[in-house]
Amino acid sequence: MKSSRDIARLIEIMAALRTPGSGCPWDLEQNFETIAPYTLEEAYEVADAIARHDLGDLREELGDLLLQVAFHARMAQEQGAFEFGDVVEAITAKLIRRHPHVFGDVKAATTEQVNANWERIKAEEKAERGIPAGPTGALAGVPVGFPALTRALKLQAKAGKVGFDWNDPLAVLAKIREECDEIEVEIQAGQRDKAAAETGDLLFAVVNLARHLAIDPEATLRGANQKFERRFASIERALAAKGKRPQDATLAEMDALWDAAKAAET
Repeated sequence: MKSSRDIARLIEIMAALRTPGSGCPWDLEQNFETIAPYTLEEAYEVADAIARHDLGDLREELGDLLLQVAFHARMAQEQGAFEFGDVVEAITAKLIRRHPHVFGDVKAATTEQVNANWERIKAEEKAERGIPAGPTGALAGVPVGFPALTRALKLQAKAGKVGFDWNDPLAVLAKIREECDEIEVEIQAGQRDKAAAETGDLLFAVVNLARHLAIDPEATLRGANQKFERRFASIERALAAKGKRPQDATLAEMDALWDAAKAAET
């Protein structure tokens, strides 16, 4: 089989992989539930390539993510629900419908106006399709399946829109210190379950601080992860030069090497 720049070739290959008798045993065993984790994983890998400014890798990861769309569409086609072309048609129609300031005569000169129109049209679509409005509270509409940091950020933003918010980042920082004190009390009392709950409150407060500083907590934590990996790799290299492994070194020795790696970066 030859490769192609045509999306039709991808659809044909996906169909071949899912054909009983001649297809791939692994692909044939999959269903929506088993493939969903891979879909999320591929989306994160796209984000990772973007964070690393690696456009070559981004091309590959976008292909992997597109495969997920083709996979889900093929399984839906097998059940007579919809197929890949229906997915394309649906998103095309949605983009045109939700951008009346581009494809129609509606005026929207600012991002705020665009967002307001988007939400209005979205609500009208649900009403036309007979989809229940669902919860109507201030925090409604934040999917439970979101990553915890992202969901916390969106919940806080929604609460902030109705006035339930801190006045400035320093007030949030004070709350973080308060949560740390509460964790310490529970640890000293031997209340691990309560300490765990307070730790959740601390994480929630840290996300709030990031929001007030106009920082994406997910991206910031990814950066912190990368920094930790980089500095720990420096420790491993320094120990290897001495013929040692991390498990052979003392904590004090590794702390000193960590400080050296940090100083070198500075």
